[in-house]
Amino acid sequence: MAELRYGHALNRALMDAMADDPTVVVLGEDIAAAGGSFGVTRGLLDKYGSERVIDTPISEAAIAGVAVGAALSGLKPVVEIMFMDFTTLVMDALVNQAAKARFMFGGQFSAPMVLRTPHGGGVNAGPQHSQCLEAWFAHVPGLKVVCPADATSAYGLLRAAIEDPDPVIFVEHKGLYGRKDSFPEQPAALPLGRAEIVRPGADATIVAYGAAVQFALDAATQLASRGIAAEVIDLRTLQPWDDATVLASLSRTHRLVVAHEAVEAFGVGAEIVARMADIGFDELDGPLVRVGAPFMPTPFAPALEAAYRPSAQRVVEAVLKTMGQQDV
Repeated sequence: MAELRYGHALNRALMDAMADDPTVVVLGEDIAAAGGSFGVTRGLLDKYGSERVIDTPISEAAIAGVAVGAALSGLKPVVEIMFMDFTTLVMDALVNQAAKARFMFGGQFSAPMVLRTPHGGGVNAGPQHSQCLEAWFAHVPGLKVVCPADATSAYGLLRAAIEDPDPVIFVEHKGLYGRKDSFPEQPAALPLGRAEIVRPGADATIVAYGAAVQFALDAATQLASRGIAAEVIDLRTLQPWDDATVLASLSRTHRLVVAHEAVEAFGVGAEIVARMADIGFDELDGPLVRVGAPFMPTPFAPALEAAYRPSAQRVVEAVLKTMGQQDV
């Protein structure tokens, strides 16, 4: 296993997908010569030319509309929206057109497109450039939603998203782009809808996704020093999500914590704990606990943003709560 940065893994996935399939095209603001705001599309223009790597005007609604039309016409567009906050401007094309295409056309057509976009804080970008809005899209029938936590899953899930016959919202964390992780010599597509147990344990289950996986792992390390073995699950795909893997883990540990950076209220964690309360109630030996951001916009100030974002310590406290222990 070599090492590769998260952003470079995404770049390699795009490179390989475009080499394998001439119908894959990439479009977005400053994604051609500039290589994208975070460098993910760097080098694509030189290799594949301006017919397949297309700079667009600063109009997210227009970008999404073009992508839906291209997808319905036989191409596989991969759209980059510079910050997830501005997916607010693509909602009609994604929610009313792409997500409904297979149903509106009686299964004869679909919209095989990917919308890539970064979410999350940690870079002091403030309330209009730090939001985690993945729960919006996970609520829409017809859309798949993916959020990788490391370089290997970033590559594998993006390859799978591009190959998928339906629209996929591919959520990246801007704080992960520069992170190095182990990376296989021959990476492959990973199945959508399947979670991964990234740390086994017997005393409590922690479910997380994206950047939250790392602070879940850090929490598990801290808990181990207390003699508590926490199992950590990287959800990877938020819609459809792998409730079977989560239930199997809950059946072993009998306690569950769900952690994400998004606002806690009405979030992905709410869906997971509701589902486990339904199908896993008899396995529970403690309360289901969520860890998320408070119900307010992301602060600009570094100290306030650090206090706002979930942390390993908050996950530790949540696990102790579900185990009926006091943090001392």
